[in-house]
Amino acid sequence: MDYARFCQMMLDGGRAGDKRLLSRKSVELMTHDQLGKISPDFAFGLGFGVAGVDGPLHELGSVGEYNWGGFFYTAFTIDPKEDMITVFMAQLHPTGGLELESIFHALAYQAITN
Repeated sequence: MDYARFCQMMLDGGRAGDKRLLSRKSVELMTHDQLGKISPDFAFGLGFGVAGVDGPLHELGSVGEYNWGGFFYTAFTIDPKEDMITVFMAQLHPTGGLELESIFHALAYQAITN
């Protein structure tokens, strides 16, 4: 739940319920490209990977969604355009080439009905 609350706070522009933890401008800075052209479809903000910055997306998602993963096959995505967060936790290392996180990500976007 803490991971989901953190993601929701980022999605809400730095607010957690009625408390402001980060300024709106800090969240903006954290979620925009800080390194310049290192990849045509992926950038890095301050603590997050940012998708689709300089080129088209290569999978379901939104330009500007940001995400990160952990060592033991955990990941989250925050998509401000869809007002959506996803949290994936499998606790597995090594992954053995599994693509469960990618499948989970695609299924979450395929579930959008409007």
